[in-house]
Amino acid sequence: MKEAKLISSIQNPLVKKILLLKEKSRERKKTGLFVVEGKREIELAQKGSFTLKTILFCPEILKDFALNPLIQNSKIEVIEISRPVYEKIAHRETTEGILAIVKSKEHGLEKILFKNDYPLVLVAEAPEKPGNIGALLRTADAAAVDAVFIANPKSDIYSPNIIRSSVGCVFTNQIGMGATEDIIDFLKEKEIKIYCAALTASKNYVECNFKGGIAIVVGTEASGLTDTWLQSSDQNLIIPMQGEIDSMNVSVSAAILIFEAKRQRGY
Repeated sequence: MKEAKLISSIQNPLVKKILLLKEKSRERKKTGLFVVEGKREIELAQKGSFTLKTILFCPEILKDFALNPLIQNSKIEVIEISRPVYEKIAHRETTEGILAIVKSKEHGLEKILFKNDYPLVLVAEAPEKPGNIGALLRTADAAAVDAVFIANPKSDIYSPNIIRSSVGCVFTNQIGMGATEDIIDFLKEKEIKIYCAALTASKNYVECNFKGGIAIVVGTEASGLTDTWLQSSDQNLIIPMQGEIDSMNVSVSAAILIFEAKRQRGY
């Protein structure tokens, strides 16, 4: 293993910087950096072609053999930290004694590339709850959708809560972010049909054809989709409810629709 620097004081400037990156979205946007905890999440970030700037590890917790595969790139700064420092900057106790400072990516629509002629994408309009965003990203990863779009984003996808709730799937999905109108224009330009999850003027989802280029669009549980989406919809979808309520958690609904699309496509 390459020789590592040592930080043993919680007053160290880098410790303070890490805390700011974890706690302040403004700091993450200003620096273009964010913090990732845990070996699995860091490995997923590397697989997703994210640039790791610094790795910090606590040798009392992490064994060298677990660290070595992560630091093959000689440009990655490696810093050994004491247990008090780790306990200060770690969000969770179960992250195996390792954290990384990672460079964020741009998520403009121009960055989105499709590898096939009939992409399946998920669009979430204005999601706010980290748990829901994380679950949507996990579903998208499990189904290997071609892209996830977040319209009118309200949350920073590099916040520790979203990274944690997505179990690192924020790194495994192709993510595009933008205004609703811009995403609609992008989808129409790519000849991707817009299927909106909605309660009105809707068709049972199992009766819909998901075999072409399709964008499955979901809104918030509180207010659903805005009129802008509904007016641009090629087809509204509904999942029939047999109980007393008329809707489910947005990530559950998205999963049902996405995997029906995958079933029709023969996966």
